Amino acid sequence: MSRKILGPFNRVEGDLAVNLTLDGERVSSAQVTSPMYRGFERALVGRPLADALVVVPRICGICSVSQSVAAVRLIQALTGVSPAANGERVMNIVHACENLADHLTHFYLFFAPDLAHADYAGQPWHADWAARLGSGGPAARQWLAARATLLRMVGLLAGRWPHTLALQPGGVTRTVDAVERLRLLGWLAEVRQFVETVLLGVPIEQMLALQQPDDLDALRAGAGDAGRWLRAADALDFARLGRAGDRFLAFAAYHNQGNAPWPAGLWADGRAQPLDLSLLSEDVSHSWYEAAPPRHPAAGDTLPNPHKHGAYSWNKAPRLAGLPAETGALARQLLAGQPCLTALVRQHGGSVLTRLLARQIEAAWLVQAIQCWLAALELSEPFIQPPTHTPLTDGMAAGLTEAARGALGHWASVEGGRISRYQIIAPTSWNFSPRDAHGQPGPLEIALEGVANQDVRIQHVVRSFDPCMVCTVH
Repeated sequence: MSRKILGPFNRVEGDLAVNLTLDGERVSSAQVTSPMYRGFERALVGRPLADALVVVPRICGICSVSQSVAAVRLIQALTGVSPAANGERVMNIVHACENLADHLTHFYLFFAPDLAHADYAGQPWHADWAARLGSGGPAARQWLAARATLLRMVGLLAGRWPHTLALQPGGVTRTVDAVERLRLLGWLAEVRQFVETVLLGVPIEQMLALQQPDDLDALRAGAGDAGRWLRAADALDFARLGRAGDRFLAFAAYHNQGNAPWPAGLWADGRAQPLDLSLLSEDVSHSWYEAAPPRHPAAGDTLPNPHKHGAYSWNKAPRLAGLPAETGALARQLLAGQPCLTALVRQHGGSVLTRLLARQIEAAWLVQAIQCWLAALELSEPFIQPPTHTPLTDGMAAGLTEAARGALGHWASVEGGRISRYQIIAPTSWNFSPRDAHGQPGPLEIALEGVANQDVRIQHVVRSFDPCMVCTVH
């Protein structure tokens, strides 16, 4: 046996280290460490509830809108405010633009550059990737332009990105007129052209119609980066790399008048199941927090103890019914019943292949959804409900949504109009969780077991989960 530490990782949001135990040429076990504490949950205690709308977007610089949406939904649940239909549509558009921008950033900045690694020189697909992603290559210019257009749409609707205050309980502060809708549709057409011609290489409708793994042959044969990536994925056997327990969790997102196209649920034992939120808990056995039994986030606390014996991460260990779960685009697509991904997961389990493919299918879905929400805006109707003047009563509520990288939940208790407890479980909290009191590893720790001791291959597994460490460390 020998040991190896990978980290600090580059090209991730926040700080990350992975401690590996090696048995010959393979990883026998892994410990994932989030080495930085931030303290947002404690900073919120004692503040008026509305301050959460200002504070929580600053948790992250790449999924800031997702944090805002979770806080808005929490306050709406506490106050009983029903959002205006237009407000929900605009909030969905802003949120979808951020999530689609995150998908592009993950693929082109975080994941794909490893395919141009010198270790793969000589592979038949390597020169193509190196030419696209290397210095002066066209990929950066193309995806950055598409990302900038998406964030320009956020800027028009939300005033700024990140850290907007336009998303409020009851809707959004910004109305849209007919000229602005045409402008947004024009910008969206530019994004659609990038997604269809550069990213996918096939029309969006064809991507959304994928039924079986054999249907991916059209993508493989295409001129898009999805085809390039799939050809490399086949050669590197990504379909069997990075399996992590095959329990998938998602919260509902993109609510509109009581409906949510992305349903909440647990996908386990090969099928979708209801999600019982009462079975959530966070375990701190191996985290740098004061010892305590596993607690539901509605009853949890964040009490740092950097000298705790046996701890190795500032991340807590979220569990559902005492078991770890993976979250992200793959979880959402499985729960939405995407047939091609369902067949692939039933064949080989969750993997680097299915995590990346799920994000590309979702990119197509988001472009189409934004177009539908823009078309559905009723421009003469309100975009926000009038604020209530009823004093806020004491209580507890949750605000749940989906960031690009998975399920995001905020839980808060209020006493006398001020926050007495605020707990957050971010997507990376699930995926990068440390061991719990029973020694159960988190999803990434499971996924790394058995992987060959090659840095670039280990990084493929780590990056397939798209870590966002700053959201994770409370």
